[in-house]
Amino acid sequence: MRKDAPVRALDTSRPNIARVYDYWLGGKENFAADRELAARLADMYPPWVQACKDNRAFVGRVVTWAAGQGIGQFLDLGAGLPTHPAVHEAARAVNPAARVCYVDNDPVVVRHADALLAGSEGIAAASADLTDPAAVWASPEVRSVIDPGEPVCLIFAMVLHFFDADHARDVAAGYTSRAAPGSALAISVGRNDDPQMWAQVRERYTAAELHNHARDEVLSFFDGLDMVPPGLALAHAWRAGMTTVPGKPPGPAYVLGGVARKR
Repeated sequence: MRKDAPVRALDTSRPNIARVYDYWLGGKENFAADRELAARLADMYPPWVQACKDNRAFVGRVVTWAAGQGIGQFLDLGAGLPTHPAVHEAARAVNPAARVCYVDNDPVVVRHADALLAGSEGIAAASADLTDPAAVWASPEVRSVIDPGEPVCLIFAMVLHFFDADHARDVAAGYTSRAAPGSALAISVGRNDDPQMWAQVRERYTAAELHNHARDEVLSFFDGLDMVPPGLALAHAWRAGMTTVPGKPPGPAYVLGGVARKR
């Protein structure tokens, strides 16, 4: 990452997407405002904390599967704070030569990525806005490890519910249209089936605007791609190649996840 890249001022008085999520995962890179919001929402629906951990496990399984399919590079979009196992750790457990770029516009994420990746060959972090695919693809940090002529695994883990469906669809398409054939797109989003709870969550979550995408909307984010079985599924149950997975959510709030490949 360029040392002269602009980084937004760090404001610890307001809850932040990455730091709230870090708290739910049991991390330590958060502040009082983040912990207060995270605890308030967890009190509303305690199983949500496990759902977030299930999402991280989903990402790990996706990366392991993609690396096993011969995909040797990974672009983690809206990567958030470093979490073990990180994408590069999961990928390199299968392919030691796998290349990874983490993309985020959060100052805490940027600084931690710099410290974590210092001196790591084939791993980079880019300070960029994921909603501008052209700029991300053109970023020197991305280009330093990601070859646009080779298949890449694009990861949107728990980020597209921060955009309305049309915007999320356009963002996903902006990356897949530039990706080489054979690339994979992995998406996970939060979903809430309880209208009353959802209204409360949307009102109280002050780190960003939330959107409760319907299943068909999430499927539309994969338009033009071939879904990998079992298709869009509960993230905790998703395993590549499975023909059947549990269809009934464990509760009103859960995570949907899926993967598709570009022909």
